[in-house]
Amino acid sequence: MPETLDTTLLDRALEVARGAASAAGELIARHYARGVEVELKPDATPVTIADREAEDAIRHLIGRAFPDHAMLGEERGRSGASEFLWLVDPLDGTKSFVRGTPFFSTQIALMHAGELVLGVSHAPVYGETMWARRGGGAFLDGKRVRVADTRGLKDAVLSLGNIKSLTADAQRWIALGALIREVNRVRGYGDFAHYHFLARGALDIVIESDVNILDVAALAVIVREAGGVFTDLQGGDLDLETCSVLAATPTLHALVHERM
Repeated sequence: MPETLDTTLLDRALEVARGAASAAGELIARHYARGVEVELKPDATPVTIADREAEDAIRHLIGRAFPDHAMLGEERGRSGASEFLWLVDPLDGTKSFVRGTPFFSTQIALMHAGELVLGVSHAPVYGETMWARRGGGAFLDGKRVRVADTRGLKDAVLSLGNIKSLTADAQRWIALGALIREVNRVRGYGDFAHYHFLARGALDIVIESDVNILDVAALAVIVREAGGVFTDLQGGDLDLETCSVLAATPTLHALVHERM
């Protein structure tokens, strides 16, 4: 049987996660200011010393507080075995980071017995931090936030991310085109930004493909605690294999899911 997860443990875990994200953000901001060399991983994605140092800092702080918990990180892989699994992307948006744009963040989430229960999204240069834990609401820099009450597609703002892979599915690509014609406005904020906007009511729908669970786990908790719905494009719950996102206000999620 899974261990009991009470609010006291969750609150402590959230405090530790926020501290770890802040520490990572300070390291990342310093590297951003002076510039770093860029390497390519085997999958041709970029990585820098900022990614590695930030993950090491997060691992140290979380590991000190919760030595029995497991961890899955973007740069250092998986360690430990536990019903508690920390999901860490120390620098989500490395491509933005190395191009000198501020759309990158540190993402930290906690999964308990397969369920996402808390998330922290810290964007140090952009200047926003959001966090949430199960049953506790979602917050932007200490202020509670909610998704918008938008109910009709004609009034909705849609943001798209990583849509290149959607073009490989002809039916879905046609469906996306039809959806674009129905909504009020289309944007492509990407990375953490459009989920922050969704959670605080500044847009209404996010569709994204070609993602990793580490990119979106924390953001899923935040959007859900802000009153939104966050699934994969098929409408399924998130797991370690998730690679797409449909996130929206409750009414719009149902409408978009029917079309996609």
